[in-house]
Amino acid sequence: WLSCRLYCEEAKDPKRRSCQTVLAQALDAVVRSFAPILPHLAEEVFQYIPYKKDSEGVFRTGWINASSAWKKPGIEEAIEGACAMRDSFLGSISGKNSLEYEVIIIIEPGLLFELMEALQAEETSTVSQLNEIMMASQTTLLSELPKETPADANITKGTFLINLEGGGICEQSSYKVIARPIAKAKCPRCRKYTSESSSTPCPRCLNVLAGKGST
Repeated sequence: WLSCRLYCEEAKDPKRRSCQTVLAQALDAVVRSFAPILPHLAEEVFQYIPYKKDSEGVFRTGWINASSAWKKPGIEEAIEGACAMRDSFLGSISGKNSLEYEVIIIIEPGLLFELMEALQAEETSTVSQLNEIMMASQTTLLSELPKETPADANITKGTFLINLEGGGICEQSSYKVIARPIAKAKCPRCRKYTSESSSTPCPRCLNVLAGKGST
């Protein structure tokens, strides 16, 4: 999930930069949290942090102070819901390479569907946040089962409980996950099965290589 953003996106792409920001914030919190019991290790790590710091030493920076900007209603539930669906997907293809599959997620209109739309605005995507979480090569988000779904399709069913505003909003939602082998070639750069030919990078990688960023 993170490796694709860090190693496949253009250096200044917002997706890559946002990933680096999260990793930096996580490292900062971890170092401050173990500083009282491992002071020498914490100070050594702090001195090697490669970005600008507010102080010269970890013990001069104060305790962990997370910004309120990180607390966005619905984001935690959206990620947890997507992870629940990912677990259903991975369980249905146990032992196989998830990138060799495309995922179809079916959720009836409601709060859970809206949360997933926040992670993937388009119906089908190979580069959305939802697809990155699913660890597949392509993810499709639908509100009803496709008419052309074969009778022997690999369908996994599940439910997810949404709990927002301290229990003020609760909704139990059901979902279906269909895993099917993807019919595209493996991209030689990002290793996803999103290319028309095994010797040619996929459209996203071609844009990055051309300096146009991701689409």
